[in-house]
Amino acid sequence: MPQSVAIIIPCHNESENVPLIYQELVKTFRDDLTALQAQIWFVNDGSSDDTLQQIKQLQAKDDQVHFIDLSRSFGKEAAMYAGLSTAKADYYAVMDADLQDPPAMLPDMYAALQDGYDMAGAQRIDRSGEARMRSFFSDLFYKFINKVSQTQIVPGARDFRLMTRQVVEAVIQMTERNRFSKGLFSWVGFKTKYLPYRNIERQHGETSWSFMGLLRYALDGIIDFSEAPLTFVSILGIVSFVGSFLALIFIVVRAAIYGDPTAGWPSMVSIFLMIGGLQLFALGIVGRYIGRIYLETKRRPIFIAREIK
Repeated sequence: MPQSVAIIIPCHNESENVPLIYQELVKTFRDDLTALQAQIWFVNDGSSDDTLQQIKQLQAKDDQVHFIDLSRSFGKEAAMYAGLSTAKADYYAVMDADLQDPPAMLPDMYAALQDGYDMAGAQRIDRSGEARMRSFFSDLFYKFINKVSQTQIVPGARDFRLMTRQVVEAVIQMTERNRFSKGLFSWVGFKTKYLPYRNIERQHGETSWSFMGLLRYALDGIIDFSEAPLTFVSILGIVSFVGSFLALIFIVVRAAIYGDPTAGWPSMVSIFLMIGGLQLFALGIVGRYIGRIYLETKRRPIFIAREIK
């Protein structure tokens, strides 16, 4: 009996891309991965178009197609967790529905696992077709998080990867609500090989990731895998205190020698504004961590499924 692989595909308003990714997967398994039996798991993440209808049409003619219909949009991270925790197979793959993750890479990923690796991931080595500003901030994010976090994330690494069941079981054991999968895949360890490829543009539709959404996602990753922001705030507070103390000594000495015809209010206002700004900045960072703790203590489910079939 051939081994099985579950392909997890989160979908949010991907009605035009669902038939295309299905066709590419069928072709790949028919021509290049005949040793594996495919399970194609579409996770409908609260789509407002006819994505679910497209998936059901595919399932009606192919019993290899399965779906999880979430009760609302929980986000891509929750959708991936839903698929990984629901499907049962020997191997698991995660990929986007927009064909930016080429199914043609799956045979090479499978070959890497046969060579002794536990996980094979895709690493994008260029960002052709992407806005320069987005590429700049993406590169900056990888450089920053790899300096402040003990969990190293390969620059350009995608969520697209093929994993053994052992890796997936380790990932789904981590039940935190605020998930940053690139960090989680790295944190669990295991022997991993990254396969380089050049950027591929979306086939249809617009990405649901806005610049601000990506920025929030990056901040989530930094907060989830590093205490550096808290350390930075502590150092900033010490530097601010020492600077203000030295400035206070200077003002007192100057007033004693030369007098102070302006009664000192400009310098006091400047110091108050500086300290107040630093305090608000520090509270904002600490608040992000406290907010994470607050959400985790609620123990709400990561996703709620309306239908699994």
